[in-house]
Amino acid sequence: MHRRVLLAAPALLPGLARAQSPWPSRPIRLVCGFPPAGTTDIAARLIAERLASGLGQPVAVENRPGATGNIAAEQVARAEPDGYTLHATNVGTGSINYTLFGSRMPVKPGDFTELGLLMRVPNVLFVHPSVPARTLAEFIALANAKPGMLNYGSAGSGGSPHLTMELFRFRTGIALSHVPFRGAGPMLVEAVAGRLEAGCDNIPSCIGHVRDGRLRALAVTGAQRSPALPDVPTVAESGLPGFEATSWFGVQAPARLPPAIVAQLGRAIDVGTKDPSYRARLVELGADPPNLAPDGGTTTEAFAAFVRAEIAKWAEVVRISGATVD
Repeated sequence: MHRRVLLAAPALLPGLARAQSPWPSRPIRLVCGFPPAGTTDIAARLIAERLASGLGQPVAVENRPGATGNIAAEQVARAEPDGYTLHATNVGTGSINYTLFGSRMPVKPGDFTELGLLMRVPNVLFVHPSVPARTLAEFIALANAKPGMLNYGSAGSGGSPHLTMELFRFRTGIALSHVPFRGAGPMLVEAVAGRLEAGCDNIPSCIGHVRDGRLRALAVTGAQRSPALPDVPTVAESGLPGFEATSWFGVQAPARLPPAIVAQLGRAIDVGTKDPSYRARLVELGADPPNLAPDGGTTTEAFAAFVRAEIAKWAEVVRISGATVD
């Protein structure tokens, strides 16, 4: 009897070793609900590189676009809460969609663990260079002269660029036709080709086209001008006092993630967003660092409070703008 027990015991050791192996012990997936070249994808890839360095395991960005980011959000919410499946969230999937989709929203805020804020960015309103409007006032006048005849593109129904434009339409009373795309990349292709008269997008994903003259920026939507586009006025400066609408990007995990892993991921994200090379890239893109902590970084607790406030804020924007999704 004793000999059989002693012989069987070694067979249990591999499983025991796996159960006690430190996290992370294998690659991590960072699921992004939008195509490559959009700002969510840019933010995901920037932090993935630094998480991989800090955690000692590869972090692969997996693009799963569709339903304004909800497909990816649901995939992560239903994943095992083991720290190996993370969500590259943004202002849409993290706050706007809960009100905009209502009962059709496949997830709820309680389905996620908030890990950290990556960056904040204003949006930019732009037109194709062929459009005879060089200022926001001229664009409003043109839209009033051609009610419903001008098209504007966005990265998808319910994202902050869409809601920004709906708030803009509400404030000005102009009639524009919305053309949603499955991400900023496809929308910008059509905008640069001149098949859209106008559009709204996060600064990082469209700034190259603006700087190269392929698109004409009319206004940025932050409270102040963007250092990346210093000659472009704010919407508020252009005749709509108090107008402000900015996007943000962060990382979530499924709910019930073990506290030790939450803490480890939160620290890694905070360290990654403080990396000088990361911050230098944000400056190039026209984005701002998290600034949720006194040292300019981010914490899991501060990000969770931030997300709660954003859900309430954008619920009001959806209400007053009357924005809907098909």
